[in-house]
Amino acid sequence: MKRELVIGLDIGTTSVKAVIFDMNGKLIAEAEKMITTYYPYPEWAEQNPLEIERSSVLAIRDVTKKGNVQEDELLTIGISCAMHSLICTNENYEPLSEMIIWSDGRSSEQAEKIMRRNGKEIFLKTGTPIHPMTPFVKLLWMRENQFGAYQNAAYFMTMKEFLLQKWFGERVIDYAMASSTGLMNIKTLDWDDEVLEIAGIKRTQLSKIAPPTEVLINIRADIAKEMGISTSVPFVLGSADGQLANLGSGAISPGEVNVSVGTSGAIRQFIKGTNVNERLETFTYAFTDDTSIVGGPTNNGGIALQWFKELIEFEGTHDELFAGAEQVEVGADGIIFLPYVNGERAPLWNQRAKGNFYGLSIGHKKEYLVRAVLEGITFNIYQIGKSLEAVAGPPKKISVNGGLSQSPLWVQIMADVFGKDIHLSDTHHNAAWGAAWTALVGIKKVDSFEAIKNHMPIEKVIQPNIDNHQEYKKIYEKYEKIAKDLSIYFT
Repeated sequence: MKRELVIGLDIGTTSVKAVIFDMNGKLIAEAEKMITTYYPYPEWAEQNPLEIERSSVLAIRDVTKKGNVQEDELLTIGISCAMHSLICTNENYEPLSEMIIWSDGRSSEQAEKIMRRNGKEIFLKTGTPIHPMTPFVKLLWMRENQFGAYQNAAYFMTMKEFLLQKWFGERVIDYAMASSTGLMNIKTLDWDDEVLEIAGIKRTQLSKIAPPTEVLINIRADIAKEMGISTSVPFVLGSADGQLANLGSGAISPGEVNVSVGTSGAIRQFIKGTNVNERLETFTYAFTDDTSIVGGPTNNGGIALQWFKELIEFEGTHDELFAGAEQVEVGADGIIFLPYVNGERAPLWNQRAKGNFYGLSIGHKKEYLVRAVLEGITFNIYQIGKSLEAVAGPPKKISVNGGLSQSPLWVQIMADVFGKDIHLSDTHHNAAWGAAWTALVGIKKVDSFEAIKNHMPIEKVIQPNIDNHQEYKKIYEKYEKIAKDLSIYFT
């Protein structure tokens, strides 16, 4: 019998992944191409969009070869993309500078100034926090600093738009990616004229906004040939990686929370409508015409762990690094780690935030610090989750995905801190599966987003240790107080 296959293309911060699934979400083949991040000045973080576009082509080429995909087996390709990137291009869609990515912090001063003026009003219209991560605030920096690429730009794009224009000759952006720019009014699902005026740009410099199920056809023949696919294969616009990670985890109904922790991290929940957090603690990004996702992102997921690994010059694997930490008691013998080594988004929304180890003593060894780092990352997510509850209610189910979810120790810490079962899928490619499923909805191969629940990979359930949970509740109170007390020094 002929296979029915779908590809999810997941363009992340550290790599581009192309993943082939069957109709039940079973992994058939995967390919990955790493992405280089450049740090030309303190607080700057950039990537080369041409490199990422090339990597996307090659990832699809490699995965179709690995999966031995025949021309009539591939139904469609859906696209997931990291949010908050910004590319300035000329009229020929050539980049005028490198792409500024979400972790770039050069516009902290502009974020602080706009918050003192009318930042809350803008947030309540867009659902997007006023923070250096967003293209809106990046544009403010460009305008104030007379950035050459900004002054000469014909168009402003995210990475996904840049790629699609190159492949299909169309400028189009999905609701979620548009929402995350901070330039779209979440109520009207259209660019907001007041925000555009503040940023100093025009509608004509931005792309058409479309639903995630928008179908794109007739990919350039030379690109299709490189990928090893037919030009007749339909691509579907897809969404942002956060929305699709939730979808790919089956966390699409009220009360179903998904935690993604890779380089960065986030905790999110889908809601009906566009409820915005009045306290400015969480984002609200559109997904479909009547559905949004609410949550909070952290800058400090696996990147905090990688920082520590490099700091102590540990050359072994992560499993080897964690081995000693498994023997350390809950609470790391009094060490508390504030994980803000990369600045912070939620819950602080302060790119000037700094990391901190509290409670060090002469008897502490490396393994105690490793445990503290894992617990600190988790406490931060838990704190964001408390803010999420204020908008979306308490979680009924928590699923976890991303690179750190491959660590049994960290997943158990998650279960113990939250005091709830943690659902762990058999694949960590949840954003790619969400993109693939969105593509199947787009070509009308399946009926709805909700139907993905009947087509999920096998899940494992990790149960909490209630004694550990009670201990973590006490430690978290201290963590939250230390974070609040130190925040006055984050300047």
